[in-house]
Amino acid sequence: MFPPFQQEIALHYLRLLTASLDAGDSSMIQLARESEERKNQGIMLGCLVCCSPGSCRRQVLFCGSGIAKELVLGHEILARCENFILVPPLADSFLITEALAKNDEEIHSLTKKINLASDLSDESSEKIILQEKRKELTDESLKNVFSLYSFTRFDGKKITLNQIIEKHGNKLPPTGTGDCCAPKLLNYAFSHALIPISMAEIFYGESRGNRICGKAYAPCDERCGYILPEILGLEILYRDKDIVVVNKEAGLLSVPGKGEDKADCAESRIKRLFPAGGMLAEGACMLQQPAVHRLDMETSGILILALNKKSHAELNRQFASGLVHKKYTALLDGILRGKPDGHTELRFRLDIDRRPYQIYDEKEGKLAVTEWHKCGVETYENPLTGEKKKVTRIDFYPKTGRTHQLRLAAADSHGLALPIVGDSLYGKKNEGERLMLHSCEIEFYHPRSQKKILISCPPPF
Repeated sequence: MFPPFQQEIALHYLRLLTASLDAGDSSMIQLARESEERKNQGIMLGCLVCCSPGSCRRQVLFCGSGIAKELVLGHEILARCENFILVPPLADSFLITEALAKNDEEIHSLTKKINLASDLSDESSEKIILQEKRKELTDESLKNVFSLYSFTRFDGKKITLNQIIEKHGNKLPPTGTGDCCAPKLLNYAFSHALIPISMAEIFYGESRGNRICGKAYAPCDERCGYILPEILGLEILYRDKDIVVVNKEAGLLSVPGKGEDKADCAESRIKRLFPAGGMLAEGACMLQQPAVHRLDMETSGILILALNKKSHAELNRQFASGLVHKKYTALLDGILRGKPDGHTELRFRLDIDRRPYQIYDEKEGKLAVTEWHKCGVETYENPLTGEKKKVTRIDFYPKTGRTHQLRLAAADSHGLALPIVGDSLYGKKNEGERLMLHSCEIEFYHPRSQKKILISCPPPF
């Protein structure tokens, strides 16, 4: 995943830490017995540099990955890091061992039986039963361990790992999820009302394979990518000192609505993560309204926000001039017949008696131009009810930026006459459904360098 915060300041402190470890000033204590397969594998070291609201004083947080090793900082590095904290693991190693112990003996017994049945084919009913039983027990053990983890989010609220798993459709993450550096560091910062400035991780140990000692790595996709968007409130696809590009989740507003109950949105979350201030200028959000375009609340996908006035003005110019190219993926409720490609040129306006509903109006409506490509027909299963139906996957390429343009291009009788699945305004939203519309690709010119940037974000459906 993309590093959510700039890395340079944190890397400076990590270089001090590794030099201290190399010199023997600092050390790592082995807390648990090291297994043969993990011996000499090395460790990720993480650093998060923060400050308190209204203060420029730095707070330096250190931690290591996993639960088996403990960092001990030496006198020399302590003298150079005036305000440091060693962040502990999120779950107690004794409680993790206890959670695994319940099924451990039976899992090992099943593994032996499966190995003894190696002469049987993979399709053997006896072998399949043994493998299914072992998976059932290992999943149960994983759930027991995951129940020990909870995180403090960007807004100070708690979220458990089990709640995150539920949001992922109950698909279990890998072993060790929650033990990486980034979730430990961010959990500590947010639980103590600290503002992140810089965060980085480096590998420390014997170089092997794709792990090089002293090299910086982004948070991992398989574990951190699973939980960090929930801790940060957003999945960050790209970030530099001028812009932030996020994957907005369905159901989250792009910008604040009217009323306190509609204050939470992608824009307000970015302003909380990247607040203004001289010390934070590298990632500062200097604008009251950083979003340069919007997605409907029900639509998920790519949203660009600017971190300074010049970037905001330049990106607005690109959107107004048609220089930004966008691609959306949608599921249409039914089978689209006829040619695989086409475009619609329709005129719509606001129905003032049914806001925010838009209606077709050939005379007073604003022109909305959309190109489309039919990807194919597939079966859609309602995640709640299990009900199945045929749908058409389609890619939309909007050439204008009208309100509800793609939803209308799909649903209106002058367009494709097939609403998008889960469209509560122009179609039917059944229980358990969401609007199956996702902004999956955007191409624009960087507001400072003018280099072309292509951001992709696959649909979650």
